[in-house]
Amino acid sequence: MGKKQNSFRYNPTIACCLLLIACSLAGCGVARSTFDPNKKFSPQQLDKDYTIFQDILEQNHPGLYWYTSKDSMDYYFNWGRQKIKDSLTGPQFKSILSYVLAKVDCGHTSARLSKKYSKYLDTLKSEKFFPLSLKLWDDTAVVAVNLHRRDTILKRGTVVQSINNRSIKQITDTLFRYISSDGYNTTHKSQVLSNRGSFGSLYSSLFGLSPRYNIDYVDSSGKKHSVITSIYDPARDSLNRSAIRQFIRPSRKQQRKLRMQSGRSLKIDTASHSAFLEVNSFGRGFGLRKFFKKSFQTLNEHKIQYLIIDVRTNGGGSVTNSTILSKYISDHKFKISDSLYAINRRSSHGRYIDKYFFNKLFMWFFTKKKKDGRYHFGYFERHYFSPKTKNHFDGKSYILIGGNSFSATTLFVHSVIKQNNVTVVGEETGGGSYGNTAWLIPDVKLPETKVEFRLPLFRLVMDKDQPKTGRGIQPQVESKPTVDAIRKNRDYKLDKVLELINADKKASEKN
Repeated sequence: MGKKQNSFRYNPTIACCLLLIACSLAGCGVARSTFDPNKKFSPQQLDKDYTIFQDILEQNHPGLYWYTSKDSMDYYFNWGRQKIKDSLTGPQFKSILSYVLAKVDCGHTSARLSKKYSKYLDTLKSEKFFPLSLKLWDDTAVVAVNLHRRDTILKRGTVVQSINNRSIKQITDTLFRYISSDGYNTTHKSQVLSNRGSFGSLYSSLFGLSPRYNIDYVDSSGKKHSVITSIYDPARDSLNRSAIRQFIRPSRKQQRKLRMQSGRSLKIDTASHSAFLEVNSFGRGFGLRKFFKKSFQTLNEHKIQYLIIDVRTNGGGSVTNSTILSKYISDHKFKISDSLYAINRRSSHGRYIDKYFFNKLFMWFFTKKKKDGRYHFGYFERHYFSPKTKNHFDGKSYILIGGNSFSATTLFVHSVIKQNNVTVVGEETGGGSYGNTAWLIPDVKLPETKVEFRLPLFRLVMDKDQPKTGRGIQPQVESKPTVDAIRKNRDYKLDKVLELINADKKASEKN
């Protein structure tokens, strides 16, 4: 006898039921995945998140009372709690956290929207924008980019005095309250707002979007005027649409190459025996160890006498990478820090802290509790690094710094700034000259709103004998923006370095 065959007979009733169930499940799935940007969280939810936020900072942040007294921080914590008596959206709650975090005076501690909200913003097709990107310094604001490209009035280099009847000083004073920085550094805050799109984004979140903006400005002849400009709507920008070209996605190898080039580059001018080394990040993944080795070998082969090192946009990264660069420039042994410690190895809210187990394990193995009750990373407090002997650069170095120079970048600058053959040019660094709170910086995700904030776990003091002024590293030769330089789109800091190099060459020829 043959084997009995299994058979399936089509039943239209069963098929219809299965189809309805499938559609129902699919509909539920869509409903669950739909993101509502206007969702409000109850005061109870907000209070839970805020309590966790405050507890974690008080338990684990090593610089909570470094520049702000406990009494003052208690006042700001209480201020924030008073703001959550009513339901709030995620962005509204994040703004409250940002205000409180800015009072800590730590540039490594900042809040951001939930990942879902950020993803939602990335997919927006109807979003409108404040039309101007501004370059700000002191009490000056100059148009750097106007999204309305047909606008012949608010052109690059136009000085803006007020927006919707608020002076630039009134506006920046308000915006500064929501920007974290090391100590009392305002150069960094001005630079943050000068980064493309940042001013408009924060301005809009605090003052709201307007269909039109009344701009008081000064033209190139020094005359004062007023003009009304509209909000920027990408959907109505036909000029922009006509400029869009077909984009061919590069291969993975090409993408990696482009990323590497954006992170670091070296340009050689053999005729003038000078070179330009741009290092925009000390982060991992840029192959910096190999890049530095090859770059300084090239400098040696071409007998380069003048080296310009541009770290103006370098926000930091791996201390290992910044130390390697220091070794090629430094003419003496140097330490990274006089002290490096955490105030706690544990947290009662560890489940909300990213990589909590591994960071705790790291601290158990590499830190030791001392008499002051702190957990010290003794290796970096004791260890001196020696300069490279092979392909060490002994010519004259000019280091370009600015408000975006942060964290590990200040460690590099600090290690070489006192040398006779090193000149630091530009503006005050964003990173503190005395030290910072960094090293391990996990993210904390609050359970109800999913708003996140960064939590540095270590405090680092570079030189205990330096005064704790709350300022960044000051350049030896200052080069600040001017309205004319912005108008002409000139690199005023690089211009100053080239001027110094030419003066040095002339002096050498004369001698």
